[in-house]
Amino acid sequence: MALHTDCKNNTQKTIRLLKTARGQIDGIINMIESDRACVDISSQLLATQSILKKVNVEILSNHLSRCVKDSIEHDSEKVKRAKLEEVIALLNKMLK
Repeated sequence: MALHTDCKNNTQKTIRLLKTARGQIDGIINMIESDRACVDISSQLLATQSILKKVNVEILSNHLSRCVKDSIEHDSEKVKRAKLEEVIALLNKMLK
């Protein structure tokens, strides 16, 4: 899902966070290859997961405030229902 162009600051923030997570993953790989302590590796994994969760919340918030809101204001009941079911499915995945 693409972020809307009017959310340029959010887009830049999201990309920065994803690049940070990518860097952390590279670091984790290096830690494993260097036979670093499991607790240190786990700590970095948790930090990376935290960033990815934050990005996911940002993406989903954008989707709700833009796409779903627009659908509720302009689309048919069938499309509205589909949009809401889509979000519910994502929330269920997030909570597992």
